[in-house]
Amino acid sequence: MMERALERWRCGVKTHTYEARVHWTTPDGEGTKGYKSYRRDHTINADGKHEILASSDPAFRGDASRYNPEVLLVASLSSCHMLWYLHLCSVSGIRVLDYRDAASGTMEESADGSAQFVRAELRPIVTIARGNDRARALGLHHDAHRLCFIARSVNFQVEVAPEVAEA
Repeated sequence: MMERALERWRCGVKTHTYEARVHWTTPDGEGTKGYKSYRRDHTINADGKHEILASSDPAFRGDASRYNPEVLLVASLSSCHMLWYLHLCSVSGIRVLDYRDAASGTMEESADGSAQFVRAELRPIVTIARGNDRARALGLHHDAHRLCFIARSVNFQVEVAPEVAEA
């Protein structure tokens, strides 16, 4: 495996590895005795970061007060797009003052209980400094979407419907 990573590096491809730990346990010792009997609550950890309290979506018997994998996927798409967009604006001379996104994702569930995301929509609202190129700021969303490695990694459509306003 190390040889393959070294060969990719020689070819100009950098490899990055990300690790997370997920932990679930049963507080009552009963475990997964029955579908309705176990809690979906679990934790997500990564070195040097705050713990994330997670569960499944309430539609799947989860705790609504905790993050679920579906929300985290949509948030990852939104965050990745934003970070690329801010980078592109900074190197293009566009001064962003505020960035907000109300992202959403649509998942379809089959009769057998399997499911998959079929689309996601990012709706960033960006405020730029007065006198900046609004058309260029809007166009950089296209480039950010093309470069976002999370959007490039999913097998469903991710639409970006941005708005740019001048302060």
